[in-house]
Amino acid sequence: MYDGTEIHEATLALLAIKEAGAEYQCFAPDVTQHHVINHLTGEEMPESRNVLVESARIARGAVKDLKELQLKEVDALLIPGGFGAAKNLSSWAFDGPAGEVLPEVKELLLKAIQAKVAIASLCVSPVVIAKALEGSEYHPLLTLGTAQEASPYDIAGFASGIESLGAQHAAATIEEVIVDEQLKIVTAPCYMMETDILGIRRSTQLAVQKLLEIL
Repeated sequence: MYDGTEIHEATLALLAIKEAGAEYQCFAPDVTQHHVINHLTGEEMPESRNVLVESARIARGAVKDLKELQLKEVDALLIPGGFGAAKNLSSWAFDGPAGEVLPEVKELLLKAIQAKVAIASLCVSPVVIAKALEGSEYHPLLTLGTAQEASPYDIAGFASGIESLGAQHAAATIEEVIVDEQLKIVTAPCYMMETDILGIRRSTQLAVQKLLEIL
């Protein structure tokens, strides 16, 4: 959660994909994590870890370097949330809208949009899409949740942040997903809202269902 992929969102999304009769392959960039957080205390730990190696824990070893991903071989992409999206895939957690996106991630997302490859983006990861498409001809419709319901985060701030980059923000509860029909992007709030593992189960399942519907 605090320094990498949100495990509930990732594993329940994989489950939803398989339950829908589809197949998945996990990928992660071979880069050093920004930092390592003690999930008991929330404090930074004096050690270094690799994003690809840590991702192998969640994928049970079945993960490939992101550089091996060929868009012509996939029907869709799915990006889980977790602070890793804002710390490792991008620097949003530290720099906000002025931050950067990992070059290989930015290139992948832009090429995916150009090739009309469908994308599902969960929790905070839509900020990576907004930043990757900044300055392009694409203005994605995304959600990071709603300020009208309980959230541990500043939803209004996130919304204004992605809108400053040219994206559009649509409010959505934990029971809803937002679909950009033109760009084939599905976004779901997941843990951006106050919820539990059952809420994440429903949110990821709905996101996967919508993703498959628009293929």
